[in-house]
Amino acid sequence: MGTGIPTGTATAITTTGMSMADAPAPLVADAAGLYRLMTWLTASFPVGAFSYSHGLEWVVEEGTVRDVDALVAWLDDLLILGSGWNDAVLAAAGWRASAAGDWAVLGEVADLAAALTPTAERRLETLSQGRAFAAAIASAWPCAAVDRLRARGGDLAYPVAVGAVAAGHGLSLPATLLGYLHGFVGNLVSAALRLVPLGQTDGQRALARSEPLVLATVARAAASTLDDLGGGAWLADIASMNHETQYTRLFRS
Repeated sequence: MGTGIPTGTATAITTTGMSMADAPAPLVADAAGLYRLMTWLTASFPVGAFSYSHGLEWVVEEGTVRDVDALVAWLDDLLILGSGWNDAVLAAAGWRASAAGDWAVLGEVADLAAALTPTAERRLETLSQGRAFAAAIASAWPCAAVDRLRARGGDLAYPVAVGAVAAGHGLSLPATLLGYLHGFVGNLVSAALRLVPLGQTDGQRALARSEPLVLATVARAAASTLDDLGGGAWLADIASMNHETQYTRLFRS
């Protein structure tokens, strides 16, 4: 059982994905930009990503995800028509508004991203990480974009914060999206290693198998507008709702 995507959709999109050797030049950040993305979007950055499973804990508990094949199918669905896709669209919108210095539009994107969260735990996940990301950036990697985001107050979803800050530091949109989605997939694989459980080698297999679809999603999202928001991965949303009352939990979502 997947998250609501028609059978074969993930396969069709995955086979159109690129390898890193085939990726267009803008996808690869310069040395300083790559260093920043690696710092901001890995587990060591203080946003608490390790404490969230994005509903995965529930689907492991009830038996939907039991092995590496089921995990990859779950990730594929999120990237095609679920939260992975929508986060990428929102990150792209935040990047464009920040790059243009249009702080009013950036505020609107931030408000929209917060309003779109389908469950209480998913809202906690994205807003807590967004606030933590902005605070860490302001302390160690300051830029005008993060100052504007913090000054406006209100809710700040994680993908919008990442997109806006990356633009504020002059990073390209494709590189930003690649870093964000790599972190998104990597965090869920890390959660699965503890929950299923899977071995370290299976975790690497999952990351390797997700690479073509991540690259294809980057290309789609880089050309997206807010009109492209939406999806059909409703079982992932239901999993998040069920996690709210799950008796035994390791994760916050």
